[in-house]
Amino acid sequence: MKIYHNPRCGKSRQTLAIIKEAGIEPEIVEYLKEVPSAAEIKDLLMKLNLKATDILRKGEAVFKEKFKGKEFAEEEWIQIMTEYPKLIERPIVVKGNKAVLGRPPENVEELL
Repeated sequence: MKIYHNPRCGKSRQTLAIIKEAGIEPEIVEYLKEVPSAAEIKDLLMKLNLKATDILRKGEAVFKEKFKGKEFAEEEWIQIMTEYPKLIERPIVVKGNKAVLGRPPENVEELL
């Protein structure tokens, strides 16, 4: 199991706690430090069964300043997320070929 985690985010910490309470020690990827590649983001989206715009943090200042109201193709959004990883919704938990968004944190129970 792997979690794309931001330790400063309460939902991310809660999701990690649920995983650990289940006795699982996941691989932790601090995605703001270890930014996922475009290929990794595509893989995550496939496992989540979501589009790039579904995991964009539209409330972030950088989104409002640079991207609000603009249209981009899927590939372009993925590239934007590699350049501005803060725009990636968190946490994302992966197990095998399935992933869930930890919003709410209880979503992770599907993978336990």
